[in-house]
Amino acid sequence: MSVIVITGGSRGIGASTAEHCARRGMGVILTYKSNVEAATSVVQRIQASGGKAVALELDVADVSQFSRFRESVQQTLQATWGVDTLAGLVNNAGHGQFTPLASVTEAQFDDLLGVHLKGPFFLTQTLLPVLDEGASIVNLTSATTRVATPGVAPYAAFKGGLEVLTRYMAKEFAGRRIRANAVSPGAIRTELGGGLNDEFEALLAAQTALGRVGEPEDVARVIAMLLCEEGSWINAQSIEVAGGYFI
Repeated sequence: MSVIVITGGSRGIGASTAEHCARRGMGVILTYKSNVEAATSVVQRIQASGGKAVALELDVADVSQFSRFRESVQQTLQATWGVDTLAGLVNNAGHGQFTPLASVTEAQFDDLLGVHLKGPFFLTQTLLPVLDEGASIVNLTSATTRVATPGVAPYAAFKGGLEVLTRYMAKEFAGRRIRANAVSPGAIRTELGGGLNDEFEALLAAQTALGRVGEPEDVARVIAMLLCEEGSWINAQSIEVAGGYFI
């Protein structure tokens, strides 16, 4: 049984990824920060479809939790699936912050750094001993690293850092045949940054070649592919999933 961890798996892209991966026969450990009801709902949907999933609490910005989280993951692997290792890790958890660069506070900067770069760095490091030979790591970045969008400078900068980090993971973990790739969503209908109103959605759709904003499942399908055999020869890549955003 292949079991994966998806951070931020209680909603949006993370929840959709959890369900897509479960449908492909993977066991899923999804994390949530505070919304246990949403996480439980995802687990129940997976179980209702014949899959297996467990939700664990984790604040990705709090590195001090990571050792304890690894212990919980190891206990869950044994108790639920009877295995000792993970086949994949999806660093997905995050949130948006729309603030002009000139007005960003140090607290906002540090918060975004912790969630989008520092957290994935040290969580991957912490879970590395639990990752199986030939495992797959998928880091969620953003099309804002390619297209400068006013108001999201720190978010985009840290996502850019995560994109670079992905290539280093692929290089340094190659001895264990662990692959690392980044998936870069464009405008997606999620709650990130407060969600989309009709006017903003129309603007984003007009800037996208395929004429609409993306849905969480558009991204989830690509992540699931990278975790499976179909993606076994894809490594050290950043794949934009954006319908042709700003081309």
